[in-house]
Amino acid sequence: MTVIRRSLPAPVRHRHRPLCRRCPGIALDLGSARTRAWITGRGMVLDVPTVTFPGTGAIHPIQRGTIVDTPGTARMLERLLGHRLPRTGRPLVVVTAPVLDGLAFRTAARTAVEILRPRAVLTVPGARAVALAAGVDHIRPLLVVDIGAHLTEVVLLVDGAVTDARRTALGTADLADGTPPGDITAAVAGMVTAMLRQDRTGLTRAALRRDVLLAGGGALRPDITHGLPAGLGCAVRQVPSPHTAAVRGAAGLLASAHHHPSATGTV
Repeated sequence: MTVIRRSLPAPVRHRHRPLCRRCPGIALDLGSARTRAWITGRGMVLDVPTVTFPGTGAIHPIQRGTIVDTPGTARMLERLLGHRLPRTGRPLVVVTAPVLDGLAFRTAARTAVEILRPRAVLTVPGARAVALAAGVDHIRPLLVVDIGAHLTEVVLLVDGAVTDARRTALGTADLADGTPPGDITAAVAGMVTAMLRQDRTGLTRAALRRDVLLAGGGALRPDITHGLPAGLGCAVRQVPSPHTAAVRGAAGLLASAHHHPSATGTV
């Protein structure tokens, strides 16, 4: 198990244009195992495996939270979404991204999304999108645990901003290869313990006094989640429909947008 903690990127500042009310909106959650898309006015239109077919069989262009094949990701998006978009109006696209190594992911995602001819592309940390979908108080410290198929993140949010994050390249897909569910539970507990030890502000401890939000497909696995309250020493609350929470949170950003940015950015 590899646990990673790195410096978090500074948010991108940008100017704004008036809202284009006729422009379509797309929320994307590009996961290693599943790609989910939400189109304004239509709701969830995609929840499919993240694969592309270049002629030599199925290829997985996103692995362990990293876009390893940007052209392949673009081809996949064109195949899945190109025919679903209106012929007039360029879309605003909101893409969820991992918190750690997010800069590389965001850069590759924006390049891939250009195939959809977007008017603008925004990225949002997956944990923040989860919190938005849950409709929780964003001002007080909040801990989000997102257990995906190939990646698990533990993220501390304060006033909606990421202040600390850890991840491990371990997820529900590893269970099929013989990884015990308890290993994922222990990894989450270990990341939270490391946060507590290195936090001199008390924000992590304050977050643990609230319910920890649990999202991702792993939140639907009792064999993983049943030991989390004891391992974390606090209550754990599953987000409704945890496997689609990130894309629903990104869709909420589309619905509440008042302006389109004049350049790509992070929200």
